[in-house]
Amino acid sequence: MPVAVALLLLPSGAARFGRSFIVAGVAMTAAGELVRLFSVHHIGVISRTRSDRLGPLITTGPFRIVRNPLYVGNLLVWVGFAFTARVPWAAPVIAALLLMEYHLIVRWEESRLEERYGSVYRNYVARVPRWLPRWPHTMDVTRGGAAFSWRESFFSERGTLLAIAAGYLLLWLKA
Repeated sequence: MPVAVALLLLPSGAARFGRSFIVAGVAMTAAGELVRLFSVHHIGVISRTRSDRLGPLITTGPFRIVRNPLYVGNLLVWVGFAFTARVPWAAPVIAALLLMEYHLIVRWEESRLEERYGSVYRNYVARVPRWLPRWPHTMDVTRGGAAFSWRESFFSERGTLLAIAAGYLLLWLKA
């Protein structure tokens, strides 16, 4: 929330940063939400759990490319908002803050996953990078199939979709 409020209250560089920043921001936000939606399609509602409960180890879809696609998607969404708000200098600040937060969360999650899955998880870690894909990479992200319907995926993502819509409405009102 503090990041959202800051982007809404900071003066935009409307004169210096034209429509190309808005287009780039919308594209980044959309790409981030697509990554999130595809990830939720594979992991299910467990992605919304705020407890120490762990779900199954997901290694299909975007989880075959990076171990934390939901966090990568969040990063793209927020950086996209910074560009759409025409406050591009905030993008690296937002990215740094999110990466610090996610680093701590991921370290905790990974320790729990290793405790629960042992060598299976360690093999997964050896194959799949934490944040950035290894190239060249086979883009067969469908292997293993999805366990959840698209309807369930959209339902699970409804809060994020509504937040993005509200954010863009507020940015439009600000302009």
